[in-house]
Amino acid sequence: MQAAQIKSYEVNTTLYMAMELSNSKWKLGFGNGTKIRRKSIDARDRQRCLEEVALAKVKLKLPADAPVVCCFEAGRDGHWIYRWLESEGFEVMEIDSSSIETARGRKHVKTDRIDVEKLLDLLIRFHCFGLRKAFRVVRVPSVAAEAGQRLHREDEYLIRQRTRISNRIKGLLIAQGVDDVSLQGDFASYLERVRLWNGKGLTAQLKTELVRMHAQYTVFNDQLKALAKSYIEELAADTPLAEMRRCLETLKSMGPKTSRILSAEVFGWRSFNNTKQVGAFAGLTPTPSQSGDSDTEQGISKAGNRRVRRVMIEFAWLWLRWQPDSELSRWFNYRFANGGKRQRRIGIVALARKLLIALWRYVEHGVIPQGALLKG
Repeated sequence: MQAAQIKSYEVNTTLYMAMELSNSKWKLGFGNGTKIRRKSIDARDRQRCLEEVALAKVKLKLPADAPVVCCFEAGRDGHWIYRWLESEGFEVMEIDSSSIETARGRKHVKTDRIDVEKLLDLLIRFHCFGLRKAFRVVRVPSVAAEAGQRLHREDEYLIRQRTRISNRIKGLLIAQGVDDVSLQGDFASYLERVRLWNGKGLTAQLKTELVRMHAQYTVFNDQLKALAKSYIEELAADTPLAEMRRCLETLKSMGPKTSRILSAEVFGWRSFNNTKQVGAFAGLTPTPSQSGDSDTEQGISKAGNRRVRRVMIEFAWLWLRWQPDSELSRWFNYRFANGGKRQRRIGIVALARKLLIALWRYVEHGVIPQGALLKG
């Protein structure tokens, strides 16, 4: 059996290409199961990349129409490389870099050349021998699905920037002994009225800096107000994303931001075969560690979509408040409500996983969570 596998490996007529990407150079590794060819090209030089693919077929004695299977690690370049290579007729795999096996020694050699050779070896093992655990393949969204994620991600970024500036303003004033900070209304007039411990006002330099920072705060605040209107306008549109949002928001406790994140990040374009895949997508699955007599639980994996995980934990607390008579709320209260703060924090994560599965059943099969109330 081993000899048969090696024989099929050597006579493979497919060109395999692994790509090690960086901001300045792309390291390309080509192979057909017996020989390896390595080339380095300028980053994002698409024409040169296609020329190297054609030359690799000649050097490795493969037919000009030989199929090409290529892979690269997901990273800062996003998904455009995947879409470009796929448009050229290649079979493309975008790899989760955290799933690539590494040496367990305290030190190991790492260079771009070694990385591209290892990636090429994993690709051949994955494609030829069906070793599906060699690495995990990223599910790439369509252009429309990726565009649908922009609104709530921009909202998340703007909130983070506004919070950063407001904390900076408050910190500068607290450093002067001022704790009744107000960012609303006429901020310049407020600064003129502020008095320090000795009855004096703020220095001119500090007031100038604070006014400039408040101007930035105002810009982000206005943009967030515009995004809030976009949430409402999108809900009334005739699109699949809006339809899914309307479906989710029929549940009491479900708000516009939660429904949009779940629609755009999970239910709008992802497909799941079972409940385990739903929980794993959000990184809410347990990670037991068992060896001999030792058996410990390391907590949730946190290997999935961090936005979905965060919003589901927040939504779980809202569910307990607005859906107290539902089956899931009664389950949480029976198991964790009387166990102290630590037990409740553990329980809310378990509830978030169950809720995500319940919502998936709701949007896919129309099964309302048991005991849940709908909005009037």
